Amino acid sequence: MSRVEHTTRTPVQLAALVVGVVFLLVGVAGFIPGLTTNYDTLGFAGHHSEALLLGLFQVSILHNIVHLAFGVAGIVLARTVRGAYLYLVGGGVIYLVLWLYGLIIDHDSAANFVPLNTADNWLHLILGIGMIGLGVALGKRALPTRA
Repeated sequence: MSRVEHTTRTPVQLAALVVGVVFLLVGVAGFIPGLTTNYDTLGFAGHHSEALLLGLFQVSILHNIVHLAFGVAGIVLARTVRGAYLYLVGGGVIYLVLWLYGLIIDHDSAANFVPLNTADNWLHLILGIGMIGLGVALGKRALPTRA
């Protein structure tokens, strides 16, 4: 008789998994004409790409690959409570740094290699705060406390 173990995910793991899947879907969507307007201008990197995901968020091949990698990381790290917590909080910090970067750089300069626009900046701020909030609120209950 074989015994099948069913593991239940904690809320922080579910949150990390959902966020990871969303990033994966966004990464794929960035390569789909129609979902990405001005698709013919999609460049590898740099501010010259005029491709806009959902007609709003400036994307490039590099930008889409980053979303795909971030999505895979979320799915993999959601396997453990600690990994899920680190993904959400660490990813949130990364997105807040990216938000600051987007505010500081000139969007028409070579420094805008991702590329970023104003809509991306607002989204990065919301993602950063949201991911950190999820990680802290849900991870607090799931992570073991140290004596």
